[in-house]
Amino acid sequence: MPELPEVETVRAGLLPVMEGVEITRADVNRPDLRWPFPDRMAERLTGTTVTALRRRSKYILADLSSGETLIIHLGMSGRILISGDPLGQFHQDHPEREKHDHVVFHLGNGGRVTFNDPRRFGAMDLIATDKAETHELLASLGPEPLGNTFNEAYLVDALKGRRTPIKSALLDQRIIAGLGNIYVCEVLFRTGISPLRKTDQIADKRVAALVPVIRDVLSEAIAAGGSSLKDYRQTDGELGYFQHRFQVYDREGEPCQTPDCKGIISRVTQSGRSSFYCPQCQR
Repeated sequence: MPELPEVETVRAGLLPVMEGVEITRADVNRPDLRWPFPDRMAERLTGTTVTALRRRSKYILADLSSGETLIIHLGMSGRILISGDPLGQFHQDHPEREKHDHVVFHLGNGGRVTFNDPRRFGAMDLIATDKAETHELLASLGPEPLGNTFNEAYLVDALKGRRTPIKSALLDQRIIAGLGNIYVCEVLFRTGISPLRKTDQIADKRVAALVPVIRDVLSEAIAAGGSSLKDYRQTDGELGYFQHRFQVYDREGEPCQTPDCKGIISRVTQSGRSSFYCPQCQR
């Protein structure tokens, strides 16, 4: 499933094409994805202008001139692709409709934005913009890891008294919004903390040291266009490239990249997810 860097990369790709632009027509080609679409979704989108395009955790939020916000989640296999020449930079013909093109936005600048989702685990919903943060998908989310409210003092306090493995704590969206399995594995490797270690066994100083590393890993991944493993593509169809920088994720059985470390990357299952780490230099 796309994590924060992948969703931010998609948002950045859509920004110059959609923000400030009218949706002249919306095609909704099925009644649902993971959940049913909102009532009269095509009608409510058609004729509105996208006034702002934001991201919250792993969700894209398109604020509309109608006073509503479209919430988009990519799910496991959702892709958003741009066609046409809305920026006057290149020519890309609109492709023929594909089987899994479930929602299509026709834009006033000649562009077309298509949401394609073969597995249909994605989701879309509409809510009044001034109530967007209370939506059930967003209401319980923790702070953004690249935002000012996420800092060393916050994380130390948030993990106080917990006895869960640090990997599980960092994946808890109520504590930090947007972090997923890939980037938590990489963060823990860089900080030398085992994913198996319980939070109450980690000194406050080591917990605080996670914050700048989380920011670094996410920023590097965004700059690389995210990580492409199976389904993820950017809005222009290109792959992300951060997977070429993985130090532990999906590297089971390979030598640890830490200088002078003789460890071999191991994989364990935690809460149904694979954790990759070096047993020698992560304690």
